[in-house]
Amino acid sequence: MTERERMVSGGLYKADDGELVALRQRARRLTRQFNATTEEELYKRQELLRELFGAFGGNSFMEPSFRCDYGVNIFIGEHFYANFDCVILDVAPVHIGDNVFFAPRVSLYTAGHPIDAGVRNEELEFGKPITIGDDVWVGGGVIVNPGVTIGSDVVIGSGSVVTKDIPSHVIAAGNPCRVIRAITDEDKVRWTRERDAYFADREKEWS
Repeated sequence: MTERERMVSGGLYKADDGELVALRQRARRLTRQFNATTEEELYKRQELLRELFGAFGGNSFMEPSFRCDYGVNIFIGEHFYANFDCVILDVAPVHIGDNVFFAPRVSLYTAGHPIDAGVRNEELEFGKPITIGDDVWVGGGVIVNPGVTIGSDVVIGSGSVVTKDIPSHVIAAGNPCRVIRAITDEDKVRWTRERDAYFADREKEWS
């Protein structure tokens, strides 16, 4: 088994392996080019991200700046948006569903280090995957720790540190992040009413 195979499978591995070093250099080159783009170079941004990631769905967009370890272990669905200063440490696979929005400075950390200092000082590392479902809004400054799964139809409050799995259809927040309440039919009714009022106002302006 190669060090790369050990890494993505969650086993201990050595990051100074030649293949992993080359992949990190590739990711740094592509992210450096992405972060240097201007607002007039939107097509170039999309092309760089499609080259960088394992998958990058249609109608998805990320603001510079962005950092990652490898890129190839990141799989992003349709209609994804990440605001400024996103960081994804993808030593293990990161799967992000459709219609997911990241506020500024969201960080996903799959990387881990042994608790025992002796083993840690031998520069052995490991990773655990992160999975985010569909229709998720992640607030500003949120940190998602290794091994976490966030369900679908979820709101994560700003500044949260997500250390354990979060189920679907909830609002969660805090350090550590905990479920605050369910997302209900009343929420849908309220926001549908707000949306309808918005479009009614705009229709008056256009007429």
